[in-house]
Amino acid sequence: MTDARLRHGRASLALSFFVQGVTFALLVTRIPAIQDQYGISNAVLPLFLAAVPVLAGVGSVLTEKLVTRVRPGLLLRWAQPVVLLALLGVGAGTQVWHLAVSLAGFGLAVGALDASMNMLGVSLQRAYGRSIMLGFHATYSLGGIGGASLAWAGAHWDLSLLVSYLPVVVVLLPAALVGSRWYADAAPEEAPGTGTAPGAAATPVVFKVLLPLCLVMAFAYIGDSTVSNWSAKYLQDVLGSSEELATVPYNAYMVTTLLGRAIGDFGVRRFGAVAVVRCGTVLAAAGFAVVAVAPGAWTGILGFTMLGFGLCVVVPQTFAAAGRLFPAASDAAVARLNIFNYVGFLVGSPLVGALGDAWSYRGAMLVPMVMVLVTLVYSRSFGGQYGRYGDGHERPSTVDVG
Repeated sequence: MTDARLRHGRASLALSFFVQGVTFALLVTRIPAIQDQYGISNAVLPLFLAAVPVLAGVGSVLTEKLVTRVRPGLLLRWAQPVVLLALLGVGAGTQVWHLAVSLAGFGLAVGALDASMNMLGVSLQRAYGRSIMLGFHATYSLGGIGGASLAWAGAHWDLSLLVSYLPVVVVLLPAALVGSRWYADAAPEEAPGTGTAPGAAATPVVFKVLLPLCLVMAFAYIGDSTVSNWSAKYLQDVLGSSEELATVPYNAYMVTTLLGRAIGDFGVRRFGAVAVVRCGTVLAAAGFAVVAVAPGAWTGILGFTMLGFGLCVVVPQTFAAAGRLFPAASDAAVARLNIFNYVGFLVGSPLVGALGDAWSYRGAMLVPMVMVLVTLVYSRSFGGQYGRYGDGHERPSTVDVG
């Protein structure tokens, strides 16, 4: 690939990550409004919420099969509009079956989208010869902050879901379609998922080798879902904060996730992926420990802030490590690894809730802490065959691709 194509591919993929960050945040942060619009009871709501990651896992499995015939860029080009239109369907519907259909489409498409985005990110990083994966996930975090802000504005001004979602879809849908023209798939003779042209026999992914990264991915998302689902309740019910102050930890977590990912690639280039992941793991575990023993609200906020800086590097580097472990079958490896994203999301929230009710919420925070620490056991998996591209941890590039 030429340096111009790589630059354009990097920019267009970053746009895709940003759009997905906005879209997902608009869905999950307006769940109370969705519940009210469709008259869904608290007993039924978890079934709808659980269906999305389950179907996303199915979408990721299907994507692994499809990329043997078509390139990830083509899948991403059409999965992203489906996700946006499904979001609009959630806002426009009036009957429960409308919501069910929209969420089903959202789940299946988001599985394909997450898998194909990270496939392209891994192949682009290989072409660049240096760490750029964290930058893509930084744009996702930026989009998440933007989407959450738009959701706050919609709730503040009591806007309907349709009025909140329609302008966003009108702007982002054509932008995503135009940007998709520059997705940088590998040429047929060097297709990143198989090492051959699409449709040819692929090198098999040995699941036993991939399993440590799958566990790391699941545990990272258990930690992430703990923050997103329980930080406000923990601060208010356990640490005695006000309702307003209880909204601060998640915002701090999102901002520190963005900042950590924005500078994380420089750390990988300087010190290597293994060292960065180890440092992030220790910092995240320390964050959980601070939260568990916090005497007051501001100490709890400090702990959740540490979690953001620590966890933010783990997921992008896990995808990158899968690509390094299976350079001739990176698409298949990424698709399988992506399933454990949803496993962690499904397990995290009910796990902490059950432990909190049966034991204590302080004690419950120690469980994701231990799970995150397991990453240290498997940290060598982040080196892979090409964990360091030379003396400076990166492979020298023959061209400057920006």
